[in-house]
Amino acid sequence: STPAVLLAHLGANTTTLRLGSGGVMLPNHAPLAVAEQFGLLEALHPGRIDLGLGRAPGTDPATARALRRGLAEGADDFPQQLAELTHFLDGDFPDGHPYARLTAVPRGEGRPPVWLLGSSGFSAQLAGRLGLPFAFAHHFSSTNTIPALDLYRSSFRPSAVLAEPYALIGVSAVAADDEPSARRLARSAALGMLRLRRGNPGPIPTPEEAEEYPYSPVEADFIDSWLDNVVLGDPGRVADGLEALRKRTGVDELMVTSHIHGHEARLRSYGLIAEAYGLTAA
Repeated sequence: STPAVLLAHLGANTTTLRLGSGGVMLPNHAPLAVAEQFGLLEALHPGRIDLGLGRAPGTDPATARALRRGLAEGADDFPQQLAELTHFLDGDFPDGHPYARLTAVPRGEGRPPVWLLGSSGFSAQLAGRLGLPFAFAHHFSSTNTIPALDLYRSSFRPSAVLAEPYALIGVSAVAADDEPSARRLARSAALGMLRLRRGNPGPIPTPEEAEEYPYSPVEADFIDSWLDNVVLGDPGRVADGLEALRKRTGVDELMVTSHIHGHEARLRSYGLIAEAYGLTAA
């Protein structure tokens, strides 16, 4: 709910990890406030902060109205909001602009890189035209992944930020001792998403809740479809699945999320995936 506050905490308790918002839903915030928050984060943790921006409110209409109190803009105004934010970060509003005399404080030598986030083609095309890195939400919009990435690459124009397209995708991945154990964990996340889509969000259900839930045929189809998009199994199988996905999409980075019930289960999933790649889990 408050990416900047969480990033400040994470930055203060790490030394080398790169940290980014995934993301700040810009329609919910004043661009000046975002520029000041992330300018401060960059000053506190130089070179380790990324500013990921989304164009949707990311929540239900009532919450969006509460967040936007006093803000007239919505998702359709995202390009204008993004331009304002960029000018605040760079301190380069043109002469005569109403905000030309304003300064987002602090503004040091560097500023956090801006990523555009998306689950459809709008942000993909905008990121391409502006020459910005693009992050796609494959973990909940897999059917749009390839079309969005193709659109991003075809519309890309080199910029001061990037000479070539640079993209990542978010991926749901669950590792456990074996495939049945990993699938059992993943089904609880699938039930949580089903409830969210039905307008009944809440904590991630336990695996036991997911096993006992009386699925209708339509709900069972949704669960199966959702699980088809999750890379799951033992560590070797997950690593193979992630590598196959990377090759199929041609992305530069994968951002893995193990959205499952239980902190220890999540930590173990990340740890197993890290070990499969020859890394040491933090």
